[in-house]
Amino acid sequence: MQKFTLQDLADELGVSLDFVAEMASSLELGQEVLNQSEADLLRQHIMKSKSSETKEKTQEEIKQETQSNEIKQERTFKIFLGIGVAILLGLLAGFIMHYYFLASAKISTLVGIMALLVTLWTNKALPMGVVSLLPIILFPAFGILDTKSAASNYANPIIYLFLGGFMIAAATEKIGLHRIIARFFISRFPKNPKGVISALGVAAVILGSALSNSTVALLLLPVAMSITNDKVLQTRFLLAVAFGASISGITTPIGSPPNLIYLGFLESKGLSGISFTTWIFMMLPLTIIMLLAMIKILSLGTKDMELNLSGFDSLQVNSKHKRLLFFIFALLVVLLLNSPIKPIYDGLGFNENVILLTFGLLMFLPKIGFLEWDDSKSIPYEIIFLFGAGFCIAMAFSQAQLGGAFKEFFKLFDGIPLVAVIFIACILAIVATSFLSTTALIAIVLPIIDVAMGSFLGDSSRILVMLVVTICASFSFMIPISTPPNAIVFAQGGIKAWDMFRYGFMLSVVGIVCVTLFASWYWWSYIG
Repeated sequence: MQKFTLQDLADELGVSLDFVAEMASSLELGQEVLNQSEADLLRQHIMKSKSSETKEKTQEEIKQETQSNEIKQERTFKIFLGIGVAILLGLLAGFIMHYYFLASAKISTLVGIMALLVTLWTNKALPMGVVSLLPIILFPAFGILDTKSAASNYANPIIYLFLGGFMIAAATEKIGLHRIIARFFISRFPKNPKGVISALGVAAVILGSALSNSTVALLLLPVAMSITNDKVLQTRFLLAVAFGASISGITTPIGSPPNLIYLGFLESKGLSGISFTTWIFMMLPLTIIMLLAMIKILSLGTKDMELNLSGFDSLQVNSKHKRLLFFIFALLVVLLLNSPIKPIYDGLGFNENVILLTFGLLMFLPKIGFLEWDDSKSIPYEIIFLFGAGFCIAMAFSQAQLGGAFKEFFKLFDGIPLVAVIFIACILAIVATSFLSTTALIAIVLPIIDVAMGSFLGDSSRILVMLVVTICASFSFMIPISTPPNAIVFAQGGIKAWDMFRYGFMLSVVGIVCVTLFASWYWWSYIG
């Protein structure tokens, strides 16, 4: 009679020897060598057991597939619901503009499209980059802009400033310099959530004295994301970068594009400008107050939260870190030397966009830089599309002559105290940046204020009101598309829109109160 070992059965059935031994033990077949009948019995038992396991496995796979399909269906439903809500709000906004404000069909359509875009940006029914490209389709389709004009905004020169900044930020993150920078600032503050928020805020203000708020946000973003994996604390740190960068933007004339637009407009109209040093004296106290308010607001509820920063203690500076630090320091020096301090110094005369792009491209230079072309895939192109959409919207508003529709509205300010005009202007500026980028808002609104208020406000008062609107445009902390730092952090950091809104709302309220007080008293002493 043929004999079988357990190993023979294991090889025949493609299972492990331990599994065969376990099955044999369950049948009380303890021998090392089995006869034909015992081998057949054990073989049947093993096959039955394998069949049962396969069936259980199949049922588990079916269950997982069912759950996956349910998740996909739920996600698809939310996407279509978000798109539906956006379309409904767009139609409602256009209807209200046309029938209640008696706006033209073109302006009503533009406002409706704006409501659609803002809703889609906020509810994330579609990716930010996809929504940001919709103006290229929608504006020509509804006769607001031709295709060439709409598309040209996505190659605006300032976009290359962001592209260069993104390249430097990618190099910073690749070699881990952001963690070295984080250690430097964190070591100078208490090692708790409030201390980290303070460190990021102070870093933003210091860097913002020489760089634009967008560049500050780009440089500090990887720093904030590297400190902790706790989503609650990471959200606070990312908001500290976004809000801190926006606050830093008011400190100097070169801190944000609206500042430069404002000063350029005053010069083009022959109105009294504000010198570089005077601007700093006017804005530095407000910057400090807003920084302290931001730290206080973002630190709410974090007192008992634990934060482990021990991972930063073992970090060492290597040659790559030193080389990139040299590049960043050289960039700061060039940008500072390039900044005019009129009438004392005219600057180097280079375009800031070209400077940032040049330093960004140097990151790809062998033996000098740190990036390869594959690293460029980490660049957030959706943010570049977002800024292109902002410029496209500004052009659409300008060509639709929306400003003329509001001239009568501004005449309602006639006869009320200047402090009330300032307070209302603060609120309107912050609300308006929920629909327009800060750059677009200032470019559109300043000429309207100058013309519409010229009949009842003197030059000094108009200069002050326009300054208030310019500063408050940087204090719109609530909506992702309001300011470049908000957009950068929102797209890269995965922050929830509600978190940005609730903390941003509190800080915006503080900003309105502070700007009203500063403008009515402190700034007036310089301008009036």
